[in-house]
Amino acid sequence: MGDTVKVITLTGNSTESWEDAAQNALDDADQTIENITGMEVESQTAEVEDGTIEEYRTTLDVAFVLEGR
Repeated sequence: MGDTVKVITLTGNSTESWEDAAQNALDDADQTIENITGMEVESQTAEVEDGTIEEYRTTLDVAFVLEGR
Protein backbone atom coordinates (compact mmCIF):
# COMPACT_ATOMS: atom_id res chain seq x y z
CA MET A 1 0.00 0.00 0.00
CA GLY A 2 1.29 3.50 -0.81
CA ASP A 3 1.95 6.31 1.60
CA THR A 4 -0.70 8.95 2.23
CA VAL A 5 0.61 12.51 2.16
CA LYS A 6 -1.11 15.41 3.89
CA VAL A 7 -0.54 19.02 2.81
CA ILE A 8 -1.03 22.01 5.11
CA THR A 9 -0.69 25.72 4.40
CA LEU A 10 1.53 27.85 6.63
CA THR A 11 2.60 31.50 6.62
CA GLY A 12 6.01 32.43 8.00
CA ASN A 13 7.14 35.92 8.96
CA SER A 14 10.55 37.62 9.02
CA THR A 15 12.04 41.08 9.19
CA GLU A 16 14.96 39.86 7.01
CA SER A 17 13.68 38.23 3.79
CA TRP A 18 11.03 36.06 2.12
CA GLU A 19 13.44 33.11 2.25
CA ASP A 20 13.90 33.59 5.99
CA ALA A 21 10.12 33.77 6.43
CA ALA A 22 9.74 30.43 4.62
CA GLN A 23 12.49 28.87 6.73
CA ASN A 24 10.85 30.14 9.92
CA ALA A 25 7.55 28.47 8.96
CA LEU A 26 9.33 25.24 8.07
CA ASP A 27 11.36 25.29 11.33
CA ASP A 28 8.19 25.73 13.39
CA ALA A 29 6.41 22.93 11.51
CA ASP A 30 9.39 20.61 11.96
CA GLN A 31 9.04 20.90 15.75
CA THR A 32 5.62 19.25 15.75
CA ILE A 33 5.24 17.43 12.42
CA GLU A 34 7.17 14.28 11.53
CA ASN A 35 8.02 13.03 8.05
CA ILE A 36 8.02 16.37 6.20
CA THR A 37 8.84 15.51 2.60
CA GLY A 38 8.55 18.80 0.73
CA MET A 39 7.19 22.30 0.44
CA GLU A 40 5.94 24.66 -2.25
CA VAL A 41 5.92 28.44 -2.00
CA GLU A 42 2.41 29.72 -2.74
CA SER A 43 2.93 33.46 -2.31
CA GLN A 44 5.23 36.12 -0.96
CA THR A 45 3.84 39.32 0.51
CA ALA A 46 5.10 42.08 2.77
CA GLU A 47 3.91 44.63 5.28
CA VAL A 48 5.04 48.09 4.17
CA GLU A 49 5.32 51.25 6.23
CA ASP A 50 6.45 54.61 4.82
CA GLY A 51 7.69 52.95 1.64
CA THR A 52 9.86 50.41 3.49
CA ILE A 53 9.27 46.69 3.94
CA GLU A 54 8.73 46.08 7.64
CA GLU A 55 7.89 42.37 7.55
CA TYR A 56 8.19 39.70 4.88
CA ARG A 57 5.55 36.96 4.69
CA THR A 58 5.85 33.70 2.78
CA THR A 59 2.91 31.33 2.45
CA LEU A 60 3.82 27.75 1.69
CA ASP A 61 2.28 24.31 1.40
CA VAL A 62 4.10 21.72 3.51
CA ALA A 63 3.72 18.04 2.67
CA PHE A 64 4.26 15.19 5.12
CA VAL A 65 3.63 11.46 5.16
CA LEU A 66 0.92 10.26 7.53
CA GLU A 67 1.92 7.49 9.90
CA GLY A 68 0.32 4.12 9.11
CA ARG A 69 -1.39 1.92 11.63
